[in-house]
Amino acid sequence: MLKRYGRQTVLFNSPVGIMATASVVGPKEGQGPLAAYFDQIEADPMFGTESWEKAESKFAETAAEMAAKKADTAIGDFEYIIAGDLLNQSTGSIFGLRNTNAPYLGIFGACSAMGEGMSLGGMLIDGGFAQKVICLASSHFCSAEKQFRFPLEFGSQRPPTSSWTVTGSAAVALGGTTGGPSVMGCTTGKMVDMGVTDANNMGAAMAGAAADTIVAHLTDTGRSTDYYDKIITGDLGYIGQELLLALVKKKGYDITHKHIDCGIEIFDKNTQDTLAGGSGCACSGVTFAGYFYDKMKRGELNKILFVPTGALMSPTSVQQGESIPGIAHAVVIENA
Repeated sequence: MLKRYGRQTVLFNSPVGIMATASVVGPKEGQGPLAAYFDQIEADPMFGTESWEKAESKFAETAAEMAAKKADTAIGDFEYIIAGDLLNQSTGSIFGLRNTNAPYLGIFGACSAMGEGMSLGGMLIDGGFAQKVICLASSHFCSAEKQFRFPLEFGSQRPPTSSWTVTGSAAVALGGTTGGPSVMGCTTGKMVDMGVTDANNMGAAMAGAAADTIVAHLTDTGRSTDYYDKIITGDLGYIGQELLLALVKKKGYDITHKHIDCGIEIFDKNTQDTLAGGSGCACSGVTFAGYFYDKMKRGELNKILFVPTGALMSPTSVQQGESIPGIAHAVVIENA
């Protein structure tokens, strides 16, 4: 039976249940408005390790183990672990998960990693290639600043367009029975290059991709925006949100009253000095795994379009003046 709708969308024959989620965050995230929804708030951003990078791996390891435990499944019994982060060669995930003894698929979608992972995990299960999959994403403020911008010791001033990379990791265990939040399908994004070259303006770099994916999903499925309780992007922040709403409206859709951005929700910009909002692979990951998953389990939300966003760049591409392509992957999640 054909499961593909339009050019970019796949809708599953059967719901892929979410067995469990886990969210582990750093101290700044634990001081934000969503603190009560996270499973673990680690007071030490170094997580007892010797470097920011090792700390990020520890966040990833902790989230994966916690999700497996909550799913009542040994982590080595998952057919796949799909993980991504922002570090070069995805070393945050690699070194955090190297002892899991589970088949591993490393992905790079920048901050869209959780959307890409849940899309691939859902397709693996719906296609009969797996029964249980863990999808994981991690990031760390200090390791990201060091890699893409300036070492913290440099003390550079951050411009108003910059966002604050979320420190933490989220894991989503797929493969459970239905009756609760389930993955129903996905829309795979295309790369959209808005010509932005400023590594401190991620919202502007990603807004075009988010708009393109959301419109593609609605076009492919023939759904109106009213089908969803909320349309949730990953980490556009305040600047990216404004651009997204304008771009989507230009294409004939108004999502003004449906849209929420994880990068806006996770921090209080007035008290936490996070400027344009939150970003990083963990931004959409922990916000979904904690806050939105809880709201779905309570029945406060029943249908969401979860659209993690990413800026596809590397330190080399930024230094060479390349523009930053954006990507966004949409995941349909419903109470089934």
